[in-house]
Amino acid sequence: MRPANPPVLPAPQKAAENPEAVAGLSPQKPQRHFRRGPPNLQIRAPDGDPQERRQDRAQRRAEVVGEAGWGAEAQRDGLRWRGAGTKLEQGPRHPPKKAEFFGWPFQQQALRIRASRTPQNERQKAVVDAFLHAWAGYRKFAWGHDELKPLTRSFSEWFGLGLTLIDALDTMWILGLKKEFQEARKWVSKKLRFRKNVDVNLFESTIRILGGLLSAFHLSGDILFLKKAEDFGNRLMPAFRTPSKIPYSMVNIGTGVAHPPRWTSDSTVAEVTSIQLEFRELSRLTGDKKFQEAAEEVTRRVHALHGKLDGLVPMFINTNSGSFTHLGMFTLGARADSYYEYLLKQWIQGGKKERQLLEDYLEAVDGIRKHLLARSEPRKLTFVGELNHGRFSAKMDHLVCFLPGTLALGAHHGLPAEHMELAQALMDTCYQMYRQMETGLSPETAHFNLHHTKILKDVQVKAADRHNLLRPETVESLFYLYRLTGDRKYQDWGWEILHSFNTYTRVPSGGYSSISNVQDPRHPQPRDKMESFFLGETLKYLYLLFSDDPDLLSLDTYVFNTEAHPLPIWAPS
Repeated sequence: MRPANPPVLPAPQKAAENPEAVAGLSPQKPQRHFRRGPPNLQIRAPDGDPQERRQDRAQRRAEVVGEAGWGAEAQRDGLRWRGAGTKLEQGPRHPPKKAEFFGWPFQQQALRIRASRTPQNERQKAVVDAFLHAWAGYRKFAWGHDELKPLTRSFSEWFGLGLTLIDALDTMWILGLKKEFQEARKWVSKKLRFRKNVDVNLFESTIRILGGLLSAFHLSGDILFLKKAEDFGNRLMPAFRTPSKIPYSMVNIGTGVAHPPRWTSDSTVAEVTSIQLEFRELSRLTGDKKFQEAAEEVTRRVHALHGKLDGLVPMFINTNSGSFTHLGMFTLGARADSYYEYLLKQWIQGGKKERQLLEDYLEAVDGIRKHLLARSEPRKLTFVGELNHGRFSAKMDHLVCFLPGTLALGAHHGLPAEHMELAQALMDTCYQMYRQMETGLSPETAHFNLHHTKILKDVQVKAADRHNLLRPETVESLFYLYRLTGDRKYQDWGWEILHSFNTYTRVPSGGYSSISNVQDPRHPQPRDKMESFFLGETLKYLYLLFSDDPDLLSLDTYVFNTEAHPLPIWAPS
């Protein structure tokens, strides 16, 4: 039988303390600017040793034998999730005796995803090919490191936590790449350690690492990922120890010291309001309310602040005073974008029970309509500009192209039909940001023409904004629009974008590279960097866009975090 839709998800037992952590921290120098060393010092990709594979199989058999009774034990102990709202109900909790991989409640969800997958069509196979090409470069030249540098066949470090690998776990599962997933899972088990002296960005590490681990856990049913997620979540908690309860943007996961950036005492509004989906879900799974309480306290405080404009929020917030700073500046681009996204998605995640989140979201959409919408010339494209102390700027970041998908998702969940109309108009604009460029790839930022002339295109690009970072926002919205309207033009637009990625960003030796000039097809100027979100988001959304199976990560069952990691919707009681 198919589970309820959205399903009632039983809460697993609290994960044991990280068994791999050792007493006595040995601080290491942060590796933020780690350079590639001599070839003989590089971390090698797994070589697939036959004896090692036999040992893995033996260990897996032992795990299965030891895990068979754990699901029944959980039910006997009275563990259950009532869903709805934000209250957890939990019985006695006991640490599992062995690593649980099979035979427990969440495995039902993983089985459902496998059962509902229809055969891959040709466009989906092309996405799988692109992923495998990108993964091959990462595996060969950057295995276990944060990001691939495909041109120099090396790597770069940001947090030193295998960022690309963790970001791509659920993508591999969704694409059916079992061999690659198991190889990555082994690295997580053997090599991923959070006890290290390194600063991480609270927001970026939450959406990529915590979100990636939670999603991998839900899709695979493998409790290893939940254990790692809980360990990492605990190490992020010092960020919330501020006078205002607004978290610092940086936290050292080894020493537990959190701090603002070196140049300011502010955090960006998007950073502090786009961690709630992940922290709420971590509390629901572990039974430890501290994660949810810390994140939701931020939501409550931001809700009550002065300085908004019809639901629109400034870009910065002070961690000492808890007040907005840089008042009068409003954008849906960098530093503010996912605040609006998470208002809606928290409401959906919680079973549509938390009315204040919905009211804040609806007010913000009205504020966008009132203050930030305009139309370009000559094609009359609807776009979202920026407001700086009352002055309108016809500037729109590619990041804003998340908005069509978010609006469409809200309409799907019962919000006004005019939200879908605006979503479709903005979707056309985001597509034109690609279509009007010589490479067929969007610039990082577009300036829209407001003058009546037949000479200029709608989309104007400044020299400093001509780069493309392989971002996902447009294909993300294409996925939502196709899934919710059935209009195949959105699939065709995504197919064009994938073709442009393959033409101008694919590196023959493996991987894809961001480029510096989307207006010069002869010399796009590769930048030698493949962001983790290309595998975690861009290719995942393209694969889902090309699928005609509405049950493949149903939008009535899952909500995607801002890094495209699907998390379950909490079912009503």
